[in-house]
Amino acid sequence: MTLYDILDQWAQTQPGKTALHFHGEDISYAELAHRVVRASEALSAELGILRGDRVGYLGYNRPEMLVLLFALSRVGAMLLPLNFRLAAAEHQTILEDADPKVLVVGAEFLKAAQPLRSALPQLQMMSIGAQADSFRPWNAIAGSATRPLEDLGQAQDPVLLVYTSGTTGRPKGAVHTQEGLIWNAINSVHCHDLTSTDHVLTVLPMFHVGGLCIQTVPALYAGATVTLHERFDAAHWLADVAARKPTLSLLVPATIKAVLEHDHWSNADLSSLRALYTGSSTVPAALFPPFHTRGIPLGQVYGATETGPVSIYLRAEYATGKAGSAGKAALHGDVRLVDRSGRDAATSEVGEIWVRAPNVMRGYWKQPPGTGFEDGWFKTGDLARQDEAGFYWVVGRSKDMIISGGENIYPAEIENILAECPDILEAAVIGMPDERWGEVVVAAIVKKPESALDAPGIVHLLAGRLARFKQPRRVVFLSSLPKNALGKVQKPALREAMSALT
Repeated sequence: MTLYDILDQWAQTQPGKTALHFHGEDISYAELAHRVVRASEALSAELGILRGDRVGYLGYNRPEMLVLLFALSRVGAMLLPLNFRLAAAEHQTILEDADPKVLVVGAEFLKAAQPLRSALPQLQMMSIGAQADSFRPWNAIAGSATRPLEDLGQAQDPVLLVYTSGTTGRPKGAVHTQEGLIWNAINSVHCHDLTSTDHVLTVLPMFHVGGLCIQTVPALYAGATVTLHERFDAAHWLADVAARKPTLSLLVPATIKAVLEHDHWSNADLSSLRALYTGSSTVPAALFPPFHTRGIPLGQVYGATETGPVSIYLRAEYATGKAGSAGKAALHGDVRLVDRSGRDAATSEVGEIWVRAPNVMRGYWKQPPGTGFEDGWFKTGDLARQDEAGFYWVVGRSKDMIISGGENIYPAEIENILAECPDILEAAVIGMPDERWGEVVVAAIVKKPESALDAPGIVHLLAGRLARFKQPRRVVFLSSLPKNALGKVQKPALREAMSALT
């Protein structure tokens, strides 16, 4: 069974039910399936997309992105969603690695995509929502005369290629199959008690597996309704919870904080929500009581781009009593906590989270088989402990990854650029706690004695090469960095030094 097969079944059994709502338009399951069929046939006949090919998407949340995902499942090809917050140079690196045949671009990013056209002349480009020179309009292609597909996609075909920065600073693509996304949806159904009567409000970006695969695709798997926002806006979220009456939604800690700080929070009508879920990082304790006191369980979902991501979750019935816990292992999946000696950590002891499940990625694109795995277990790099009742509590990360506003930031990616500067003797990048974003990026710089480099110079050095959210919020110049006997920077000691300076 493929993703499209599931959509087609709902189109047959509940054709008139709203599958998607976007900008005032209701799209029924029958209409959504029709658009998917037309798009899949056009992609094949007009653009030459074959099994195994990649099609990129650069844009805000739109129904066309979901149409594209399901259409590619029908072809047996892969969707390559691009993080619209990245710089053009970062997009180019990903596109050169993934080598898609087509890039579909939203109206807001047509200008940003122009440098990619000259850098990647072989890449066919399409536009959604607006026309531009040398961009073929999506509507013209998706609505063109087509011919039936001769070779339909299969459950084992890769369908989603999502890039996540690696610890070396180079992005790596996680390859997910159709059956993997279906197993992920099944786990999500158990997590949320999701049924066809539910209504999901999606506001997080679907270029992340969080926005796409924790609730959105599972809702369509379950035959539910999805209201889709282009981007998160606290006022819009509060207004649509009151007006559209969703039963479920997903926010990250930074967006939860924005909702709580909004002027309309205190008198907002949240009565339709039977639960709200969060994830992507450890959740500040202060975020739970405002929802729990209003009778809305705040559950959690733990996972990674590589794990689908639904791996551990806190169901609504445990949200109050176990607030702050990531929950228990997914219904279809196994979790281990492994200590530094390679043995399973004892109860209440900290270990690295390893995951083995059918929704874990097939592997990294163009990487050797087994990269990131050990004996079939994916090693997340995150640290947790498990209590006597079986609930997991994430305590930190063994990797140096920074999570700021729900975005994963790897210090090595920034450090690699800083190392190229002739005025810098050495540099280290760390995350420091921040009330609004969870963490912010801080760069500790040791410049050469004769250098006049200052903080604006660091900002200028990184501008255009990294997305804004990856750029340091603070730059601190030091005479030296704390190191161990082998010359490795001791980042815990560096964080302590930074804390003393604030």
